[in-house]
Amino acid sequence: MVWRVVVGLLPSLGGKMAQQAIQLDKEKLCCSICLDLLKDPVTIPCGHSYCIKCIKSYWDEEVRKEIHSCPQCRQTFRPRPVLVKNTMLADLVEELKKTGLQAAPADHCFAGPEDVSCDFCTGRKLKAVRSCLQCLVSYCEQHLQPHFESPAFAKHKLVDTSKKLWENICTRHNEVMKIFCRTDQQCICYLCSVDEHKGHDTISAAAEMTEKQKELGVTRQKVQLRIQQREKDVLVLQQEVETINSSADKAVRDSQKIFTAVKQQIRSRQKTEVSQAKKLQEKLQQQIAELRRKDAELELLSHTEDHTQFLHNYTLLSRVSEAADSPRINICSPRYTEDVTVAVSEARDKLQDILSEKWAKIPLTVTEADVSPPSAEPKTRVEFLKYSCQIQLDPHTAHDCIFIELERKAKFALFEYVDSAHPDRFTTWSQVLCRESLTGRCYWEVKWEVPEVFVAVAYKNISREGRESAFGYNDKSWVLQCLCDGYEFRHNNIRTSISAPHSSRVGVYLDHGAGTLSFYSVSETMTLLHRVQTTFTQPLCPGLGMYFSGTSAEICTALDIDD
Repeated sequence: MVWRVVVGLLPSLGGKMAQQAIQLDKEKLCCSICLDLLKDPVTIPCGHSYCIKCIKSYWDEEVRKEIHSCPQCRQTFRPRPVLVKNTMLADLVEELKKTGLQAAPADHCFAGPEDVSCDFCTGRKLKAVRSCLQCLVSYCEQHLQPHFESPAFAKHKLVDTSKKLWENICTRHNEVMKIFCRTDQQCICYLCSVDEHKGHDTISAAAEMTEKQKELGVTRQKVQLRIQQREKDVLVLQQEVETINSSADKAVRDSQKIFTAVKQQIRSRQKTEVSQAKKLQEKLQQQIAELRRKDAELELLSHTEDHTQFLHNYTLLSRVSEAADSPRINICSPRYTEDVTVAVSEARDKLQDILSEKWAKIPLTVTEADVSPPSAEPKTRVEFLKYSCQIQLDPHTAHDCIFIELERKAKFALFEYVDSAHPDRFTTWSQVLCRESLTGRCYWEVKWEVPEVFVAVAYKNISREGRESAFGYNDKSWVLQCLCDGYEFRHNNIRTSISAPHSSRVGVYLDHGAGTLSFYSVSETMTLLHRVQTTFTQPLCPGLGMYFSGTSAEICTALDIDD
């Protein structure tokens, strides 16, 4: 009777107050399984009420058929309680419906096509808020509560909702996959580990995920560094465009009064360079966008709590393409426009020849193969070591008097170590080349005990016999001779004496794109011995030469360099 009075008074209440009252009544008269108003309500022995169909379905699905529990308080009953309709609750629900003021369902968010639905809800399902890796079930907020309240669920692992919980189950043994097989790079269950994966390198999936997350962090750092480098390249290209425009504008202003054709050719040149620079700028922007997308995917993966999903996606996402370093950008020089200005002022009749002949010899200032801002040469050994590379001596190129140990140490002796002929072998001079052909920025070190060692770089096609095959006696090699009392540099048979403190270790820094080759004496500090500035037309191979018995030299490994 009291409930009827309350329900009868609802229309006379204010809008907001009436709505709150209806909401209160509805919450008290809702089934906690279907989350809707009770239909044919029944009350079980613990005092909680449900729709008769909902509680029957719930008990029918319980694994242990002889013991039945309350979905809310988890109290168990044996035998299964007899369900009798609660007529008082049924009348209250009907009275509430008759008021015509029944609000729309409470602020529960029902699951849509793209959402993960609660596996516990019957009828119209609510959106799940968490998934349980032990239960392999997703729960809405209300049905999740027992995992927080009951000690029986204390050790269950809750993760973000997932539609792919079934992927956590071994299709062969129907067991949860909690082990990762490093041998086959896949998640397995404990039965797999003693069956077809017996003897393999296995670890818990959680531990493997922790280790892979560390690698993921390193991978993200690489991606972010690439983004920063691309952004710097974009700025340099922008400055390049401004320099081109400024230089071209000046040339046009100085020349337009003399010869109209000059203006047209300068503008054509300007358009070509600007177009090329902007294309490269667009390409770099695309690379940045792709790297940001990759970084976003990696960042999302780093927050994945489901170890199976993490490891499943890790292999696809963690392999950051190891593309070559961002190419170099050559800063535009206004030299060609200045040449035009000088030529115009000297003689109008020679202008066309200058435009057609001299400009043809000047390459475009920006090329796709070389799109990286010139950077200053490293100063400290730590900075040089960032470009350290692993190189190995090639025994096939070694002279007969040079013996190679562990592909990085060369020894000289008067007797022959080899008797087999090879087309790549030096036959006149006792010297050897490395296997690697280097481009980009590279750094390596050579150490020795007895002086008279030649530290060289050369093109691969250097002659193998005759006087012209000696390092430094041709235009295909550059060599630093390390003597007892100093050093001597030689290229194309031109010698340069160098006075510097003796050191038993030399560092070589190559910036192939910038045309820079530098030799350093390595001790507590880096002492520059000689620097070459030229244009390299081919990749360069490191080399060693020695012409006295007992002399040896060794290309340092990463461990030697770190020491």
